[in-house]
Amino acid sequence: MNYLGIDFGTSGARAIAVDSTGQIITETRCQYPSLEPNADDWQQTLWALLDQLPAQVRQQIAAIAIDGTSATVLLCDRAHTPLTTPLLYNDARGGVPTVAPTTSPAHSATSSLAKVLWWQTHLPKNILANARYLVHQADWLSSLLHGQPGISDYNNALKLGFDPQALKYPNWLRNLEISAWLPQVLAPGIAIAPIQTQIAKRFGLPPSCIIKTGTTDSIAAFLASGANSPGDAVTSLGSTLVLKLFSPVAVNDAPSGIYSHRLGQQWLVGGASNTGGAVLHHYFSEHELRSLSPLIDTHAASGLDYYPLLTAGERFPINDPDLEPKLTPRPSDPVRFLHGLLESMAQIEALGYQKLTALGGSPVKRIYTAGGGAQNSTWHTLRAQALGVPLVSSLHTEAAYGTARLAAGLVT
Repeated sequence: MNYLGIDFGTSGARAIAVDSTGQIITETRCQYPSLEPNADDWQQTLWALLDQLPAQVRQQIAAIAIDGTSATVLLCDRAHTPLTTPLLYNDARGGVPTVAPTTSPAHSATSSLAKVLWWQTHLPKNILANARYLVHQADWLSSLLHGQPGISDYNNALKLGFDPQALKYPNWLRNLEISAWLPQVLAPGIAIAPIQTQIAKRFGLPPSCIIKTGTTDSIAAFLASGANSPGDAVTSLGSTLVLKLFSPVAVNDAPSGIYSHRLGQQWLVGGASNTGGAVLHHYFSEHELRSLSPLIDTHAASGLDYYPLLTAGERFPINDPDLEPKLTPRPSDPVRFLHGLLESMAQIEALGYQKLTALGGSPVKRIYTAGGGAQNSTWHTLRAQALGVPLVSSLHTEAAYGTARLAAGLVT
């Protein structure tokens, strides 16, 4: 039998099918039809990915799981139809929700909770009257397959305020007016329901195919890496910079933007910075990044002190919604400018791991790398210099592979 993992990222989606041992059978990808995020595009992309899979692979799929970007949310009616356009992972319009304890990952301007509270105070009354389900990106996409509304997993629900240690919503959250919108929360990789009959027929999938709860994109990247021991860490070099450290102890520190995801009986301690590939692609094309990176002299410092952000606001290792980008002085030489960006991102990554361990996380022993930036050898060299621990190749760098392993029951 085959198992399918689907990763919905910031600009597109990927699907990877594996067998029962985790060997990749096939993979495909699809860009979103438009630049502006909307649920119709997500649905169209999901259907396109399924269509692109070879028919013989689809006929053997036993289970499917989907991951999505953390704290990207939709507000839906009773039919699970979106009432709003999505609010994305980095949307900070709601400000820090003071109702959440400072120890909660929901105490952040970009949290799921901040977004739903913003909706509660800014949406027209007629829309609010029809609201029934607050769902994350992965939740909603999965529901298109299994047809059961309002089901999430405890990785996606973390920034909504769900307590992964007690495995329930805390009282302060259940006492809010929005509590009626909160999804049911299950562990990642739990069977929800068989695929809907009409969807199975449309794509030639077995009617017995089970849809399972998913996870966030950064957790999926960790699961794809092969990291499995305390002290193993994974850095995701995607549109943003995401750090995860495997630890037997949970660490939560809102002032530093640090929070802990549950992974079975262990914890992934980490945080997400707004620096990363989105900043690089704002200033350089993909071709420029490939051609200019090898020209950087990694034996000498750039002499530039940057904090690369696209807009004001940072989550980790500095949690400051008003932090301004620092991108000056900008040299006329594009190679030196790129050097300064990559070097500064490596230093931000190093600061992040220093904070994780200083607050009680396991000492970092080795770091796996995931995401598109993992292919940049110059960035790899600068990171190795800043981090001072071994950087090792991930088993696979695509989050969709981690989600496929989740669907196959190869991770707990």
